[in-house]
Amino acid sequence: METAPSRLQQLLAFYEDDPTDAFTIYALATEYRETEPETAMRYYQTLLDQHPDYVGTYYHAGKMLQHLQKPDEAEKVYQKGLRVARKAGQLHAASEIQQALNQLLGLDYEDED
Repeated sequence: METAPSRLQQLLAFYEDDPTDAFTIYALATEYRETEPETAMRYYQTLLDQHPDYVGTYYHAGKMLQHLQKPDEAEKVYQKGLRVARKAGQLHAASEIQQALNQLLGLDYEDED
């Protein structure tokens, strides 16, 4: 009896069929985010390099870089993401990226009572 392919196996097959599809690359990064952060970051980097207008990448790539202890790289990703999101008119995404950048830089002014 054959078992159904896992979601990761399906995504890898989609990627093999079309390694340029931004949604598949993003989905793979998401799949690997918890278990293999370096692999996830490679997929995020592919998106940053090959699909610089894919706004959804910037927040998650920045967070992954923070997780990987690369705050300077995270800051650059957030800064570029802000420009890309604003240019695309995606103000909600820009707001989320700005909040992540502020948090990274210690500029989040929330009370810590």
